[in-house]
Amino acid sequence: MTDNTFLLDGEEIPFQPGQTVIQAALAAGGYIPHLCYHPEFKPHGSCKVCTVKVNGRTAASCTLPAQAGLEVESDTDEINDLRRTLVQMLFAEGNHFCPSCEKSGNCTLQALGYDLGVMTAGFRHFFPDRPVDASHPDILLDFNRCILCELCVRASCEVDDKCVFALSGRGLGKHLVVNAESGLLADTDIALTDKAMEVCPVGVILKKRVGFAQPIGQRRYDPEPISAQALRDAPRPPAGAGHCAACEVEE
Repeated sequence: MTDNTFLLDGEEIPFQPGQTVIQAALAAGGYIPHLCYHPEFKPHGSCKVCTVKVNGRTAASCTLPAQAGLEVESDTDEINDLRRTLVQMLFAEGNHFCPSCEKSGNCTLQALGYDLGVMTAGFRHFFPDRPVDASHPDILLDFNRCILCELCVRASCEVDDKCVFALSGRGLGKHLVVNAESGLLADTDIALTDKAMEVCPVGVILKKRVGFAQPIGQRRYDPEPISAQALRDAPRPPAGAGHCAACEVEE
């Protein structure tokens, strides 16, 4: 093992200074299941689906800096059972009726469930009663499907410079809100071209009048599983690069 590699399930993974374990793994063709991690934003480890075991201790691979000599376990029965439990909990906490959801086939949570072999509910469903905001002429918000990944919050603040969304409350009462005095999306300056419109992994932020436009077989996760797409789409440092500024993790 060299100074710039670590082991992932026994395979040597090269890394660039500043990369996290998941960034280096994906760039090298090593898939680690994940949900809230997005390559365009600083990871914060909220969902814990990317949990791995490192030198005998569990850690979120999206926030763990890659270091020489690490021995990372990911594709094990123990870790995958943990991931399945986390995904089952997310399904139970919200109203995720996949066959009737406009995001079916394009939903990251659904695709991850398939990839992990989640076949049962696992937990009693909460069936939350959250409002649906249809006030905006072009955008519908279905808060019942929110998994609190914060991607729309961060995209709206960090990329769109609008901060349309925020999380409010704590524990079971934590929920997504709209930053307007009325609490309605129509009273914000959100636009269809905003980054926040692209990043929701489930069916919370929807464009009106385009639901079910893609037939079964042509949706994002119909041709290939989420694991294959994640590896194909992973950002990779330029060949021979000694430093990846875009992959830096702040201490």
